[in-house]
Amino acid sequence: MPDTSPGNTARPTRRTVLAATTGLTSALALALPLGGTAHASAPDDSRLRALIARMTLPEKVGQLFVMRVYGHSATTPDQADIDANLKEIGVRTAAELVARYRVGGIIYFTWAHNTRDPHQIADLSNGIQRASLTQPRGLPVLISTDQEHGIVCRVGEPATLFPGAMAIGAGGSRSDARTLGRIAGQELRALGIRQNYSPVADVNVNPANPVIGVRSFGADPAAVAGMVAAEVAGYQRSPHDRQVAATAKHFPGHGDTAVDSHYGFPVITHTRAQWESLDAPPFRAAVRAGIDSIMTAHIMVPALDDSGDPATLSRPILTGILREELGYDGLVVTDSLGMEGVRTKYGDDRVPVLALKAGVDQLLNPPNLDVAWNAVLKAVQGGELTEARLDESILRVLRLKAKLRLFDEPYVSQGGVDRNVGTRSHLATADRIAERTTTLLVNEGSLLPLSRRTHPKVLVVGADPASPSGTTGPPTGVLATALTELGFTATALSTGTAPSSSTIARAVEAARAADAVVVGTYNVTASSTQKALVEQLVATGRPVVAVAIRNPYDVAHLPAVPACLATYSWTDVELRAAARVIAGRVSPRGRLPVPVQRADDPARVLYPVGHGLSYRRR
Repeated sequence: MPDTSPGNTARPTRRTVLAATTGLTSALALALPLGGTAHASAPDDSRLRALIARMTLPEKVGQLFVMRVYGHSATTPDQADIDANLKEIGVRTAAELVARYRVGGIIYFTWAHNTRDPHQIADLSNGIQRASLTQPRGLPVLISTDQEHGIVCRVGEPATLFPGAMAIGAGGSRSDARTLGRIAGQELRALGIRQNYSPVADVNVNPANPVIGVRSFGADPAAVAGMVAAEVAGYQRSPHDRQVAATAKHFPGHGDTAVDSHYGFPVITHTRAQWESLDAPPFRAAVRAGIDSIMTAHIMVPALDDSGDPATLSRPILTGILREELGYDGLVVTDSLGMEGVRTKYGDDRVPVLALKAGVDQLLNPPNLDVAWNAVLKAVQGGELTEARLDESILRVLRLKAKLRLFDEPYVSQGGVDRNVGTRSHLATADRIAERTTTLLVNEGSLLPLSRRTHPKVLVVGADPASPSGTTGPPTGVLATALTELGFTATALSTGTAPSSSTIARAVEAARAADAVVVGTYNVTASSTQKALVEQLVATGRPVVAVAIRNPYDVAHLPAVPACLATYSWTDVELRAAARVIAGRVSPRGRLPVPVQRADDPARVLYPVGHGLSYRRR
């Protein structure tokens, strides 16, 4: 068996592929009528049901789970990752995970060391497929990840990273949303990742939302619906060799909450009528667009189900509304079962069983796989769940694997990585899209664009949160480098998200030696010392440009700043675009996709949806 470590970049040989898929091809052949020919690219339901009929009950249970696993390699991970796997899962490697539990899917995370670089990811994917396909009645694995772009990505540079959803919403171009899906899908597929947990279909109507925010396309349900449908089309309607399953999340809608379901149990108080008008439109649009999978939310919506159960465990919501009212018959996947929102009411042994009873097909990332796996097995053996109920979900899983051509083409090649991932044309496209999203909120006295002749020395200060998505960072450094490349002499000084009085004093002193100051802000509040930093920088008399590098709501707390831009994320692609806008290389074109309320009176709107300035011609 070829080594699957990063050092081995050879494409699996035809002999290896044939050997690994022998059991699968035989199973498909047995499912055909006499005299038929095995054609694994698009098996019909009768063939897939025949595959299911040959599976043992433990194999069926495994197909319902999508699990994390530590390590860069399916067979030879680092010792620290082996230790983590043994502690959390009871196996050493991804290959052992597949062999023991016969999981139908695996999810990649950066923190699990799955995504070091594109060639390594491709090798890992091939190793996982090989481990699964060499099992008796082996099936291909549906490998997934969260590649939303913006602040949530698992595959970083040198892959192409696009602006996040709210930035795309600010750009207002459905064509750009579709292009993002097409290119991102093409790159993910080249890495062996065939299910992406994107786009976010939540409508962010609550500025205090701690978990969605800029991951949403905006606050207008119709606009969000249009963007969701466009991105789904990009992922799923591309040629077969680029196709990736998109996932609309988080049903029935996570946009109006002040609680993060990772750490608590949010309650959405929308009436049924409000849900229909605010939360439902993007999911209806996703269903009409043929979305392959929909992810549930660990939230309670009493107007939809007053039992007190989270939506993930709610049959009235998942079966009654999603399946029956919206007419959706695709795959339903839970959000991570390790999140507190789904663990508040029931134990980890009951959650997977109740989720299946509610109508879920895939059980994502349980905190203890052995507990969850055995709970489902015992529920069938004890009669709480029928084997027919499992078969219903397994059929949906296999249908999606067939649609994605995993029965035909389970492996990827290193040449495919080189041809598709982070290409010059893809990176240029991401830059152009980012330029159309940068939003100019304030520009008193036409301060912007800055001229390198009148303001050659620029100081870049501000928050430097951990760089998301495998980008280079920190934000101050990225902005300073970009401005220097545009002809300015720019220096960076990190002041953090909560600058002390001494840090502010140091920044003010440095500002006095500069011709202009750019300050990156991050989730400013009324009591934030970032606000004091900006006020004291403005008091120096130097021109100050604020760049809200996450939430656009920062501007409400910065009334004295003469110029303010919103980038909606601090990834490199968005920060470089902001630098080009500051320098006047491009004109700002973004428009707010969410309203910004006044800081002193949140009931009043400071800047409405659609606000955005452009440069006057000089």
